[in-house]
Amino acid sequence: MKIVHIVLIFLVVASGFLLFSGCEEKSPYDTSIPWTRPASWEQQLPGVGNPGT
Repeated sequence: MKIVHIVLIFLVVASGFLLFSGCEEKSPYDTSIPWTRPASWEQQLPGVGNPGT
């Protein structure tokens, strides 16, 4: 019977950790920037761009 109590306590603690480690909400710092699209400067060779920009 002692093993059953230990297993039950373990299951309760493990399920508590799973319950309280859920998904977080979206923060105001999250953005919807499409990271799969390359930036404009990634298509240029270094030192060969417009010096005025």
